[in-house]
Amino acid sequence: MQDQINTADTPTDSAGARRPVTERSAFQRILTLTVGPIIAAFLLSAIILVLVGVNPLTYYGYILERSLFSSLGLQQTATRMAPLLFLAAGLIVAFRAGIWNLGTDGQFLLGAVAAAATAPLLVGILPGWAVLLVGFLLAALVGALWSVIPALLKAYQGVNEIITTLMMSFLGVLLAATLVKLIFRDPSTTVPQTRTLPVDDRLPRLFDTSISSGLIWGLIAVLAVHLMMTRTSFGLRLRMVGANPVAATHAGLSVPLLTMATFGLSAGLAGLAGASEILGVAGNVPANWNPAYGLMVIPLVFLARFNGFGAIVLVFFYSALMIGSESAARRLGVPQNFTLVLVASLLICLGLGEYIDQHKRKKER
Repeated sequence: MQDQINTADTPTDSAGARRPVTERSAFQRILTLTVGPIIAAFLLSAIILVLVGVNPLTYYGYILERSLFSSLGLQQTATRMAPLLFLAAGLIVAFRAGIWNLGTDGQFLLGAVAAAATAPLLVGILPGWAVLLVGFLLAALVGALWSVIPALLKAYQGVNEIITTLMMSFLGVLLAATLVKLIFRDPSTTVPQTRTLPVDDRLPRLFDTSISSGLIWGLIAVLAVHLMMTRTSFGLRLRMVGANPVAATHAGLSVPLLTMATFGLSAGLAGLAGASEILGVAGNVPANWNPAYGLMVIPLVFLARFNGFGAIVLVFFYSALMIGSESAARRLGVPQNFTLVLVASLLICLGLGEYIDQHKRKKER
């Protein structure tokens, strides 16, 4: 939920005076924009499951049992959260600043390849912590550099970043696969993949579990971004640019430089997401690997209304859904990609929720 409600959206009475937003109207907005789309998406997906001959209660029940009510499943859910949290942090920065960075998948993969290509070569040369630090920094730098072209076109030419970031994401995915096959391929294996970082040199596990400590860094990233955007002058400048670039220019802000900074921060965090997956869990990047986490996180950030705490909760439940659906696919014969159907349903219901909310507010004015 937004931390502040713009007075322009505040309902007015018949005399034209502003009416304060009541707790009831705030609750109705939460129901329409967050809870409603989630429930509707699960109901719509349940109908699809019935049509293909699968009991939706059995499917959803098994997901909960596998991902939340078992020790191993809960640990896998927590580990899966790490890259999604970094991506959520990057998207919160971009969306709050009015920038549509839809190129996170390309930035994620290139950051992952950069970390996977560098870290194994540094083992034995640098201390373990330095190997991980170099991998993360290089991944963030590569992710940020991949956003330079869309940033320049948006900042100085006004080119729509939705088109440019999607194009750069497509190119980034192809470039990552090409780099793995031709330049960073592990010569000791027949399968095209990067060199593998030994398990002992990856991010440490939390306590005596299999949970990667990347989870902690992901949580720190989301909370730091939330505080930056809501409690600092720099975050206020970014939000001003997103709300009204013309007014921001009149206020003396450098809109092009702030636009460039937004792209760099958002894409850098996407690169860190790729590094956390490789340095914490996978250890290498296979050719043609693309989990498409970036596009999956977008509806979660919108459902959270760009709020860091809400994003953490939604990422947790979505991670549980991903882990549980992988097991349900094997046990119940449901395609593993059915999770994408749920994401698509969520996007449709989210759009309908936005439409209903806008229609209600117009009637109240």
